[in-house]
Amino acid sequence: MADAGAGNEPGEGGDAARVEQHVAASSAGTVVQAGRDAMVALQQLAPRVLWPVRIGVPPVLAGHYQDRQAHVLLRSALTADHAAALTGPPPGSGVVVSGLGGVGKSQLAARHARRVWSDPGLDVAVWISAVSRAAVVTAYAEAARRILLEDDRCVAERPAEQAAQAFREWLAATSRRWLVVLDDLGDPADVRGLELSGGPGGQVIVTSRLRGAALARGGYRVIELEVFTEDEALAYFTATLEQHGKGGDLEQLRSLARELGRLPLALGQAAAFIADQPVLTVAGYRRMLADEHRALAELSPPQSRLPEHQLAVAATWSLSIERADRPDDPARPAGAGLARPLLQIASLLDPDGAPLGLFTSTPVLEHLAARADREVSVEDVHDGLTRLHRFTLITLVPARSAREVAVHALLQRAVRDTIPADRLHELARVTAEALRALWPSTDTDDPDLVGALRRSSDTLLAQAGTALWTPAPDPLLDRVGASLAGAGQVDAALAHWRTLHHQAHALLGPDHPDTLTTRHNLAHWRGEAGDPPRAVAELTAVLADRLRLLGPEHPHTLTARNNLAHWRGEVRGGADTVTQLQALLPDQVRILGADHPETLSTRHNLATWLGRHSSAARAAQELQALLPDCLRVLGPDHPYTLTTRHNLTHWQSLALGHNIIFWPGELRDSARVAEEFEALLRDSLHVLGPDHPDTLSTRANLARWRGEVGDPAGAAAQYEAVLTSTLRIRGAAHPDTAHARALLDHWRARAHSAARTADSHDPPEAGFSPAWSDEQSSTLIIRHKLAYLQAMIGNWAGAAAAFEIVLTATQQMLGHDHRCTLAARNNLAHCRGKTGDTAGATAELQALLVDQLRILGPQHPDTLTTRHNHTHWTAAARQHGTVNSAPTTDPT
Repeated sequence: MADAGAGNEPGEGGDAARVEQHVAASSAGTVVQAGRDAMVALQQLAPRVLWPVRIGVPPVLAGHYQDRQAHVLLRSALTADHAAALTGPPPGSGVVVSGLGGVGKSQLAARHARRVWSDPGLDVAVWISAVSRAAVVTAYAEAARRILLEDDRCVAERPAEQAAQAFREWLAATSRRWLVVLDDLGDPADVRGLELSGGPGGQVIVTSRLRGAALARGGYRVIELEVFTEDEALAYFTATLEQHGKGGDLEQLRSLARELGRLPLALGQAAAFIADQPVLTVAGYRRMLADEHRALAELSPPQSRLPEHQLAVAATWSLSIERADRPDDPARPAGAGLARPLLQIASLLDPDGAPLGLFTSTPVLEHLAARADREVSVEDVHDGLTRLHRFTLITLVPARSAREVAVHALLQRAVRDTIPADRLHELARVTAEALRALWPSTDTDDPDLVGALRRSSDTLLAQAGTALWTPAPDPLLDRVGASLAGAGQVDAALAHWRTLHHQAHALLGPDHPDTLTTRHNLAHWRGEAGDPPRAVAELTAVLADRLRLLGPEHPHTLTARNNLAHWRGEVRGGADTVTQLQALLPDQVRILGADHPETLSTRHNLATWLGRHSSAARAAQELQALLPDCLRVLGPDHPYTLTTRHNLTHWQSLALGHNIIFWPGELRDSARVAEEFEALLRDSLHVLGPDHPDTLSTRANLARWRGEVGDPAGAAAQYEAVLTSTLRIRGAAHPDTAHARALLDHWRARAHSAARTADSHDPPEAGFSPAWSDEQSSTLIIRHKLAYLQAMIGNWAGAAAAFEIVLTATQQMLGHDHRCTLAARNNLAHCRGKTGDTAGATAELQALLVDQLRILGPQHPDTLTTRHNHTHWTAAARQHGTVNSAPTTDPT
């Protein structure tokens, strides 16, 4: 018996019955099987390609995306014009976009890809995250299986490498339109054998952190993508933050963009961080950014709130550093493993460029050898730097002298964030030692190198300066200060010592000798910067502390006495200063010795103040005796020796005239003085450099004496150059700048007067009458010279009496309106003022000025000298008849 319902019943088909099932094949040829005992007829359809084909997805564009000049370069490389870029590029187009991580390479490529991604006329579009060869091969193979299935039904079963090659060959031969983007290519070797050259209608875009010739192969155009321009950065911030009510302060936004190095990724994350916190302002974010104790990660949104394609700034660069450190051949490490420690050192140097020689100095080589646990050569370092350059972590520019290695400032910050405190201390010490090792013995031997070393030292001091104080202050601290002083960079020297004082006070305490040294130097540079009263106040306090802590005979105490005397003289006049220096000098001779540099310095200062307080001749005499000792002890090229030569020539030249108006024929020695200043200037430029204060002073003196020998136009031109340099070095508010400007105005006036006289063919106004006999002329000139010599030795009463005789004679022989008569009146009034009759000098000069304005005019040099002297003696008279003992200075 048959089981009920188990089989076919007779009359319902039986064995003759036949079940026919039609099976439609999918495009891949898959068969659907029928049930048991069924007769299946299989019908397979031919596979078809579903056009257009899209592989991968371009990243989402950043909010408020900024179009940039790079878009123009990209379009010009891919197509003939903007419209054609959207519909079909010319054959063989290929572009490589390279640059620092976070600069916007992927966004630039995504901008172009998204504009054409939805175009049905673009048959194939492939976006590949090309971080490895496997990623590239996988994407190529997937494209092959989607596109080649009509021509090769077995393509799905082929090995991935073989399928990838088939896709590459199809792109080279097809007439269809296609786009392939290789994003973030990490190593050109990853696409070896898979390079695309662009066929008919084909476009290739490669983005990479790499740079170099390898990326330019295949006829691609390399576009080095830079950070935002200032306008692009400001436009991005404004558009992003204005909807949160924080985009209105353009100056704050501009400053923040500059502090972030205008890096697009950093700007985007900063904007997101600010927008996410309602009470946080742009100024508040800037304060947080300036706090070096905060890591960059604290100033970015959490990773979970970033776009899925976007890593935090530090993480973006960390990937590049890891790649740069990978060895190409483990048996030959070369620069592998050195990239990170080299970048750590670079993070402590000037971001705009540090000397290449720093990285190959002995201290750095020894440090790298200890880190790598192997010998490290100069060639290994060069290879390590090349790796960093290849991944755009640094920029190597060998042609840029002394600034060959540059690093983005924000990347430096990210690198420093990863360095533990103990390692940072070690790195700072190594870097300081390398800077000192590279520093020339004389700054003027290589000014470019010295400037670069100073800038890198400033960066090191700002980022890891506290490490340079323990266990003892690094000599680099003093070396930078001395270099700034030698270069005449007053503001920079003031800032340097202010920073050191803050650090020393915090780390060592207020009574530590090194803290007192920073206070002393800071006070001195306050005076140099144009604030002598504050210098006096601070040096008075420093001297009291040194007397208390070090004792009266300590060398530092003696130095404080010297400098305090100098700045008191600048504030109160020279009488007390001369007394204090005369008391200090025997103490220094007894304690330090007669040949000690500090003793020589005090002798020099004493001579200067003797000249300023009493007479130029006395100053010249003292300096004449000092110069042989400087030559013997310090040598001819020592800055002290040059300063002594300069001041000797200066006081000798002043012995020819100081607030005295000369008659014709009296400056026969001017040419000799000019020659001495020319020789001194050559030596000063060689030893001190063009920006040293003594070099500027020598240039000014040379200009003055060239004018005195008859070239006022040349003097004016030289004073103009001096003013330009003084403005650059000292600043507009410094007294030296005002003095230089006054001298320039004076010599311009004299040049104008000389030109007017030459054009009118009038005889010189200072000439003596032809009716005079030679004996009369000679007698009058001799009397004037005798009066002048009395003034130069400080016998002001005798000088006044002599000038009275000269004045009477000139009035009788020349008349009351002659220039020589007017000059005698000026000189007599000045000498009377020096005797203490300030009120009488003021009254006489006031009357004289009225006559000179009438006879000579307001711009005549003699009028200017009288105006200057009148201003001085008026001020002295207002001080209850007490003459300011600080020297007055003729505008000439």
